[in-house]
Amino acid sequence: MSLGTRRRVALLTCRVLQRALPPGLQPWGGAIAQEVAEIDDDDAALRFALHGLFGLAPRIILFQLARPLAALTGRDTRNGGTVDMDLYEVVVRRPQALGTACAVGAVLLGLAYMWAAGAPLRYLGINTGALAVGLGLLALSGGLVGVARRWPGALTLAMGVLLLATGLLGDRSEGAARWVAFGGLFIQPSLILLPAMIVGFARSRNALSAIGLIVAAAAMAIQPDRAMAGMLAAGLAVLAALRPDRWVLPAFAASALAFGITLVRPDTLPAMPYVDQILYSAFDVHALAGLAVLGGSILLVVPAIVGKLYDATHREAYSVFGIVWLAAILAAAIGNYPTPIVGYGGSAVLGYMLSLAMLPTATRACIGAEVSIRDEAPGQQPVDRHLCIGIALTS
Repeated sequence: MSLGTRRRVALLTCRVLQRALPPGLQPWGGAIAQEVAEIDDDDAALRFALHGLFGLAPRIILFQLARPLAALTGRDTRNGGTVDMDLYEVVVRRPQALGTACAVGAVLLGLAYMWAAGAPLRYLGINTGALAVGLGLLALSGGLVGVARRWPGALTLAMGVLLLATGLLGDRSEGAARWVAFGGLFIQPSLILLPAMIVGFARSRNALSAIGLIVAAAAMAIQPDRAMAGMLAAGLAVLAALRPDRWVLPAFAASALAFGITLVRPDTLPAMPYVDQILYSAFDVHALAGLAVLGGSILLVVPAIVGKLYDATHREAYSVFGIVWLAAILAAAIGNYPTPIVGYGGSAVLGYMLSLAMLPTATRACIGAEVSIRDEAPGQQPVDRHLCIGIALTS
């Protein structure tokens, strides 16, 4: 990359910052742009601009997500130039609302990619139908959570047994048994059940739930499925690091062993069109199609990022939720595994919605813990741009 190109990228980054930030924070973007203009070295200017972008990215994401959510709840007062959104209430009391918005956005971006890539219309219909079913399951998730509370661990154990049965009796292809035929479609039970099992285990665990995850680990080794075994091991590794106890450590050990077994077993499944390897191939279709797939994948971990920022009480659950879906995305990036939600296949859509149902929900708001994004009056400019930059880059 030439020096001129680096300077242009730095200036483009500054323009993106100024356009994406809330109006009240746009002076910060302007201050960063002025700093970049005063830096003579192009490399240093680019590093500074990217540092500013990464530092302010959480605020940009929150603000852009808050707008449609505020509109849905009738709390958007755009006519007055003000967006005042109680993000704490959305994240803590209704994290499914934020996750649902991300899921819908990811599915729509995936549909746009498939349409641009010339996928059969049936594929688009299946993903759309899976989203509708997932939304219905999320609406009815109170019963699922209630069962989990009445019989803690039993539901996780039952799911583990189902995954084991899939590995032993499921439909086989190229030596792998990960699927079950249902209504003319092939669904992947592990992609539907495993994320919810791991997130649920992060919130509440006992002997039965630990056994359920150990059974699930055995199932992933039998199938074999490196992506799902890696997801299980990654989720439990985070949990073992944050809150090790007598239930987490044996489950983590079993998952690590299962993941190791899948690594040494052959996995010769070829890439499926519109399902696998689309994080790269989408850019061959069109740059916008690639960005759609990339953007949809990023949306999947937004609830975890926001939850960790604003719900300190349940950071374990949000951390596990984030690492589980990040592991699925990484697996799709390095191997022939489904790209969750944005790729063709309804199992990931259903699995994402079920894992959302397992996120914590408070029964009432926490007084004094509100966080708002507010567009300040245009006249409220920062007094010291160096101070603003410091705040932006360290926040």
